[in-house]
Amino acid sequence: MPSSTSLPRPRAARTLVALAIVAALAACGKSQAPAQAPGGGMPPPEVGVVTVQPGDIGLVNELPGRLEASRVAQVRARAAGILQERLFREGSDVKAGQRLFRIDPAPYQATLQSAQATLARAEANLGQAKALAERYAPLVKENAISQQEYANALAAQKQAEADVAAGRAAVRTAQINLGYADVTAPIAGRIGRALVTEGALVGQGEATQLAVIQQINPMYVNFTQSVGEVYRLRRAFEAGQLKGASRDSAKVRVVLEDGSTYGREGKLLFSDLTVDSTTGQVALRAEIPNPDGQLLPGLYVRVRLEQATASNAVLLPQQAVTRTAQGDTVMVVDAEGKVAPRNVKLGGEQNAQWVVLDGLKAGEQVVVDGFQKMRPGAPVKPVPWQRPGAAPAAAQPAQKTS
Repeated sequence: MPSSTSLPRPRAARTLVALAIVAALAACGKSQAPAQAPGGGMPPPEVGVVTVQPGDIGLVNELPGRLEASRVAQVRARAAGILQERLFREGSDVKAGQRLFRIDPAPYQATLQSAQATLARAEANLGQAKALAERYAPLVKENAISQQEYANALAAQKQAEADVAAGRAAVRTAQINLGYADVTAPIAGRIGRALVTEGALVGQGEATQLAVIQQINPMYVNFTQSVGEVYRLRRAFEAGQLKGASRDSAKVRVVLEDGSTYGREGKLLFSDLTVDSTTGQVALRAEIPNPDGQLLPGLYVRVRLEQATASNAVLLPQQAVTRTAQGDTVMVVDAEGKVAPRNVKLGGEQNAQWVVLDGLKAGEQVVVDGFQKMRPGAPVKPVPWQRPGAAPAAAQPAQKTS
């Protein structure tokens, strides 16, 4: 039978196990507790900031527009007849003066030959009349013929000269009409499809349209701007807030239907003086280089027009600016690491960013991300903000763990 001294051993073992569990739980609680800043407080929260760097920023307006060929010529038949031949490939580039169509020239060749014969007869009559007048000149001095006979000879010579002049004009007219039988390109450009086929009767009573040539290098883009925007820019110019771009230096970019930006920059040609009474818009036109033929007439595009430049302006991401009825504000980190609101003046939107004209100084840090972490009067830790999808400005080296 066991002795009485061995009875407390199970109770002591249970006590040791309970103490071990309590120690383990205490260790886990310490490992899961958040790290504390020196002095026992919580570390300041990190917020993404951008550093203010003022500079000259071009103010860009994006407006709807439509492309148009810089020159358009309708090729028409100026001679009546049967179209015998088409001398070009549809959709190709043609040069000015290039032959495009040939109309039956036989009637015009006959007319030219008749005019040449009439001219020859008139020249022969002129020679005869001139010779007669020359013979009568010495005879009238000797009273061998009457003055009336000599006057008639001079009049016949003048009439023969007029007949020769009329004959030459008729020959020239016949040559021009014969030339119209060969239809040529009035301008250089790209020609479309033929509007008539061989064997058609053209030019009978009207100048039949045969084809259309369009010059697509350069291209014109026609677009409109609201008169309110025009006056807003004018007031900003007068106040000295913006510098206006001259017509020759105003930059124009074209955004295609798929959202891509056309690679070549254009220039503004003119701004209309008349406001459309129905829409309140002002018409503008720009010229765009198109050497590769990528732009086509009639295409609807978006036009990015830079009409003004803001001096000492700042570009901020849109989420950094809070817009209310009382005004526009941003959050700025001061020298003590605390955040304070700052009123700013905006000059418009550009590439998903606000253009800030006034209210910020160079070197100041504006909060862009982490607003939910900030507390009134509490310090924050500013870190450089990275645009989503952009590569980090500076990669941090990986730290070794023990």
